[in-house]
Amino acid sequence: MMFLKRTLGRIITFLPELFGVLLVLATVQWPKAVSSLYCKEMDSGVVRPHSVTITEFGAVGDGVTLNTKAFQNAIFYLNSFADKGGAELFVPKGRWLTGSFSLISHLTLSLEKDAIIIGSTDSSDWPVIDPLPSYGRGRELPGGRHQSLIFGYNLTDVIITGGNGTIDGQGGIWWDWFHNQALNYTRPHLIELMYSTGVVISDVTFVNSPFWAIHPVYCSQVLVRNVTILAPLNSPNTDGIDPDSSSNVCIEDCYISTGDDLIVIKSGWDEYGISFARPSTNISVRHISGQTGTGAGIAFGSEMSGGISEISVEDFHLMNSLHGIRIKTSPGRGGYIRNIYIKNINMSNVTIAIRITGRYGEHPDDKYDKNALPIIERITIQDIVGVNIGTGGMLEGIQGDNFSSICLSNVSLSVASNPPWRCSYIQGYSNLVSPELCEPLRQVPDQSAVCYGNEGLLLQESGASRLVSPFLKMALL
Repeated sequence: MMFLKRTLGRIITFLPELFGVLLVLATVQWPKAVSSLYCKEMDSGVVRPHSVTITEFGAVGDGVTLNTKAFQNAIFYLNSFADKGGAELFVPKGRWLTGSFSLISHLTLSLEKDAIIIGSTDSSDWPVIDPLPSYGRGRELPGGRHQSLIFGYNLTDVIITGGNGTIDGQGGIWWDWFHNQALNYTRPHLIELMYSTGVVISDVTFVNSPFWAIHPVYCSQVLVRNVTILAPLNSPNTDGIDPDSSSNVCIEDCYISTGDDLIVIKSGWDEYGISFARPSTNISVRHISGQTGTGAGIAFGSEMSGGISEISVEDFHLMNSLHGIRIKTSPGRGGYIRNIYIKNINMSNVTIAIRITGRYGEHPDDKYDKNALPIIERITIQDIVGVNIGTGGMLEGIQGDNFSSICLSNVSLSVASNPPWRCSYIQGYSNLVSPELCEPLRQVPDQSAVCYGNEGLLLQESGASRLVSPFLKMALL
C-alpha cells in the first residue's frame, strides 16, 4: 500500500513535466504523407466501343517486316473514334518489328500474351525530337534526342495493356553505340508520354530498353501496375520507371531487373528545371521487387531542380544490388526533395543500404548557378531490414547546406563495414536503428523537429515514446 502511495505521489510530482511534453507533441505540425487512394480510381479495364487488329493495316508479325506504317495508319484511322468512346488497337501473337510511332487520346493499345512489339535496330526509324524544356538538351548529348518507341504528346485517356505481351527495344545495339561513343543524339526510351493525363500502363513486359524504359514527363494521373521490366544488369542507364515533373502517379505490383535505378523520381536539370518549375509530387510506389546492377531500388534525382515532394514508398524487396535507397543532388540543382516517406523495405546482398549524395555532379552546361543549393529535408525511412549489407549508409550533405530532418526508425541491418555509417553535413533523428547511427542522427525529436510520416505520425509511435518514457520511468522509480 505504501509503495502504491509513493508511486502515485511521484507520478503527480512529474505531471507538469509530462503535460509539457504532451503539449509539445500536440503543437508540432506533423505533415501528412501521400495517399494511394487515387490509385484505385484508375483502371485498365475500360471497354472501347471500337476495335481493330494491326493485321488489318498490312502488318506482318514475322520479326523481319518493318511495320511502322501499319501502326501509324491504324492509329490515324482510330483517331476518328476519339469522340465516340475511343478505340482499341489489338496486337495479336507474333513478332511485330517497328520504328517509333505515336499514340492518340482515348486509345487502348492491347498486346496479346505472345505478342512482341520489337524496336528497329536502324536509328533512322527513331526520329530525333527537341530536348525537354526542363533539361535544356539531351540527357546524354547536347541537342535533340531520339523519340521513344511508343510516344505520346498532350494526350488524355491512354491505356497500354494486354495479356502480358512484350515490348522489346532491342537495346543491345544502342548500348554498343553508347560504349563506343558513336551516338549523335541521346538514346530513346521504350515509352515516353508528355503533357498527358489519365495514363494506365499494366500487364505488359518491357525488355532491353535503349535508355529509360517508362518515362511519364509533365503528366498527371498515371498508373503503372503489374509490369515486368528486364534488361541486363550491366546495361547502361536502363532505368525502369522514371516519373519526371509529374503528379498523382501510382506505381505498384511490379518486378524490375535492370542495369540502373529500378524506380527514380526526377523533375528537371539545373537552370532549365528551375526555370520550368514543374515538380514531381503526390507519388505512391508500393509492392515492388527486383535487382539492379549499378543503381538503386528507389532513387530521387539527380535531376530534381523543379522539386520533388509528397512521395510514399512502401513494401519494396531488393536483392543483389549496389544501392537500396538513394538521393542524388548537387550544387547548381536548386529545387528540393522533401516530405518523403519510405517504409517496409527488405534488402539482401546490397552494397550500400542508404545513400544520400550531395555532390553528384553532372550538369547540362556551364551556365548553371553554382550557388543554387538544393533543399533536402523531412525524409523518413522506417521499418528497414537488410541482410548481407556492405555499408549501412553514406549520408553526405553539402557544406553550408545541411540536409535536415532525416529520420530513421526501426532499421536493422547486418553490416560488414566498420564504421557502418558515414555522415557529413546532415542532421536528423533516429530510434531503434542497428547498427547505431552516426552522431548527427542520434538526436531525440523535439518541438522543432518535423519528421514526415504516414497519416501525420512522427516516426509512428517511436518519437513520442522516446520523449514521454523518461518521465514515466522517473515517476515509477
